[in-house]
Formats: sequence, C-alpha cells, structure tokens
Amino acid sequence: MARRPLPRILSSGSAQIARSREIARTAADSATDVLHPLITVSRGLRKLAATARAKWAATPKERRGPTLLLVAACVLVVALMPYGPLLALVTLMAAAAWKGRERPVVKTGPDDAELARLKGLYEALVPYFSVAEDPAPLFAHGGDWSGAFTEYAFDEDGRLTRLRIAYPPYFTDGEPAARARIEQLLHAKSGRGREYLFDWDEEGNRLVMSVLPALPTTIAAQRFVTVPGETVLGFTDAEAVQRTVPVIASDGTEDAPAVVWRTGPRSTEPHLLVVGQPGSGTTSLLRSIALQALPHGDVLIVEGGGTGEYACLTGRDGVLAVECGLSGALATLEWAAHETERRLIAANRARQAGQPAPEDTRRPLWILLDRPGVLGDLAAADGRPDPQELLQVPLRHGRAAQVTVVVAEQFDSADTLSEAVRTHTRARIVLGPAAPEQIASVLGTRPHTTPTPQVPAGRGYARLGAGPVLRLQVPATPDPYDDATSEAHRQAVLELLPERRTATTMEIETVTVKSSPEPAPAPRAEPDPEPAPLHAPVPAEG
Repeated sequence: MARRPLPRILSSGSAQIARSREIARTAADSATDVLHPLITVSRGLRKLAATARAKWAATPKERRGPTLLLVAACVLVVALMPYGPLLALVTLMAAAAWKGRERPVVKTGPDDAELARLKGLYEALVPYFSVAEDPAPLFAHGGDWSGAFTEYAFDEDGRLTRLRIAYPPYFTDGEPAARARIEQLLHAKSGRGREYLFDWDEEGNRLVMSVLPALPTTIAAQRFVTVPGETVLGFTDAEAVQRTVPVIASDGTEDAPAVVWRTGPRSTEPHLLVVGQPGSGTTSLLRSIALQALPHGDVLIVEGGGTGEYACLTGRDGVLAVECGLSGALATLEWAAHETERRLIAANRARQAGQPAPEDTRRPLWILLDRPGVLGDLAAADGRPDPQELLQVPLRHGRAAQVTVVVAEQFDSADTLSEAVRTHTRARIVLGPAAPEQIASVLGTRPHTTPTPQVPAGRGYARLGAGPVLRLQVPATPDPYDDATSEAHRQAVLELLPERRTATTMEIETVTVKSSPEPAPAPRAEPDPEPAPLHAPVPAEG
C-alpha cells in the first residue's frame, strides 16, 4: 500500500516554528538594545534605593529625626533654586546610570585555574581509586573528572573549600590506612595550613571534604552555666555537639557549643588525661578545671614542673594543698588515697544501715597532677616510690568516692605514665601541634580532620570515652601573676578565685592533710573499662 503524504501543515510546521523563534529572539535582542539605557537606570535606582534603606536601618533612632530634618531642608533648598529640580533629576539619573552600569556576573562553572586544579586532583586520585580489572573505571588517566567530582566550591584565592567525591565500591574505605592515604593526598593537593574535615559515607561511596573555620579564641575564663558535676573543657564546632553554653566573649555575648565533661558516681569517664606539647595550654586547662571545681568541691594540686603556675590558688577556700616538691607531693597523694578509702568505708557503712551517705563523702574531691614524670624522676633518684603509684586507689575507686583525678603530661614524657593512669583515664585531651599518629596514640583513634602545624595555645582534640573525636579550644585561663598576661584575662581569672582563708584555718587544714591515718581496706569495686593505649601496650577498647 502506498503511503499517503503528510499534510502540508505537519511537514512544514517545524520550519515555521523555528523561523518564528528566530524572529522573536531577534526582536527581543533589538528591544534590549533600544531599552538598554532605561534598564541600566532602573537597575541603578534599585541599588540606590537599597543603599538608602540600609543606611536608614543603620541610623540610630535618636538620630533619625535630625536626619529627616536635614533631608527636608536640602529638598527645600533645591526646590527654591533656579533650575534646581531639573538639575537634581539629571544628577539622580546620572548617579543611577553609573550605579547600574555593571550587571552582576553569574558564575556558571569553574574558570581555567579552577578547572586545572580539579583535573590535577582527579589525576592524582587515579592510582588509589582504580584497578586494572575494572571494565568501566570511574577514575582513569585522561578521564572525565565531572563524573567523580559531583560538587565543588572555591574561595577567593582559587583554593578548594568543599569537594564531594564519588569513588568506586571496591575501594577499601573501611581500612583506616586506606582512608589516611586519601586524606593526606587531598590535604596536600588542596592547600596546607588549613584544617579539613573528611566525612566518609561508606553506604553511598561518597567522600565530602570541607574546610573548617578556625575555632574562636575570644572566650576567657568565666562562670559557665552548668550544674554540679559538669565541667566545660572547651568549645568545639556547632555541628559536633548538641549543647550550647552562653558565654561572654571579647566581641559580645553568644551561645557557644561546649565540650562538657560529666563526673561523679554515674560518669563513664570519671578521670581525665591531658597530653600536649610545651606551651600548648595543658596548665591553663588544669587551672580552668580547678576554678570550675572550687564552688562545689575541694581541690588538691600537685605541680611537678615547679614553676609556680598555681600560686594564685594557694591559700584559697576549697584548695586543700598546692605542692611543688617531692616530699609534699608524696604526703598529699598518700592522704588522698587514705581519704578515698575512708569515703568508701563510710559510704558502705551508711548504705548497710539504710541511711544516706555522710555529707563529707559526697563533696567532690579533685586531684590535679601536672607533669608527674618530673616527680617520678626525682623519686627514682632519691630511692622513693613514684607518686603515680599512690593514684591507684583514687583512680580505681574514685568514681564511687566522688574523687576525680586529672593528669597532665607532655608528649616527651608520656611514656613515664603508669599503667593505672593509662587504664583508668577514659577522657582524653591532646593539645598543641601533633602528628596524627601521636593523636591516635592518646585518643585511641585518628581525628576526622587534618591537624595544622601552627595552632594557638589551648587548641587540640578531645575524646570522652568511646565517643567521637572533637576539635577543642580551651578557654583562656592564664596565670594572673604572669607579667605577660593581658589585663582583661588577669581580671577574669582573679574574679573567679575564692576568698583567702585565715591563718588558723590554713594551719588546721595543713595538719589534716599531712596526717596519715591508718589505712583501711577498701571494698571491692568493679574495674573501669580500659581506654585506648598510650605508647605502652595496655589493653584498650578503642
């Protein structure tokens, strides 16, 4: 059967539609050319109106009346001048034309420099995300990078600030070593000196790299809004925690995301270990913890460095002792061990009698030990026991006795920490510049960000138990007696210090602390779960 020819309107319809579109497009271009001055002036008038509204909103309320009066006077003078309204109109049109002469450029894709950076990064990832057996590799030399990089963003300097990478399913993203190689490569190729966050999505085979802003260093020591048993260790990223604390910073009041450490009988991380480089802020952190603990408990401070960093706390209410020498440290820690045993026995007897625990056993006791390695070396040279051995009872049974131990040490002396300290300090903090391997040796796992070589004092990472690794910025708590301390920080610390005790009270408390009562056997307590190892092969849970 012969085919019938299509109707003329159907065969020539597409050509007519295309011709009509071309005519409409030509007409639109011609109209745009003719109306271009009007469009430019209209755009400029909108910008001038927006600027006027912004300035009016920024004007204080008490100055708006005089401003309106001044504007009205200017309008009246222009209206009374010869040719004044005409000149004003011409001036306004000229200003609008000048303001609207440039149309905002909408960036639709990467420029040449950004495109070259993306291609170079794609080629660098090919050896890690490809295998010879893959019939359709996502990463291949000379391949298309747009299929692997689904999202990207650059800053003003042309450096990557965000990148979403799609990688093949056979990549071993569950192995920390494989992840570390990719993170190190992206860090090196995207620009050093910045801190990157790597978010791995194993189910979707996606990796998101983003640049993290620097944590603020404007928060100093102050009374934080917490309940007894909570201590603010520092501040972190807003997405990392679910709690914020109102703080007073140098630029005003704000709600800052805080890393809150909970202690007491129900705490799963009753003791804290802080490790850092010299000058990284470990002593400042211990000073901040002491100031937060004093309103609700008693504090014992043992300083192994002997530099007098805690002299401002000597003789204050709630500070039982501040010891710098070996003999005083041994006597103080021995008393703390006996006090822990006494609290356990008193609480056990009250519990058996069906009565609440005595009041003196419920008041928190804090033991702050700064640089115990120095005291250990002095004790070994003098033939005396290591002060860390006296911490075994407070570390093992401190949670039930309301005794909290905080130990701070430097990286070069971290191998001198005793097994009891490494085992029972499940809350860990690393301050100062450190390699990822050093951070992992303390926290038990590598951070999800890339540490930078230069960081301010008090910057580091924190991990509470088996939780995630958080970035941390310790509130500035310097020694108020140091000449290098700023006046604002000095006053902030001095306002938090308790009142000084009288000489009679100090003498009575000194005799009580130095005395050594007969040691009593402590009841058995469940051993704390063991944390991640620190240099020595100690059993760990991650």
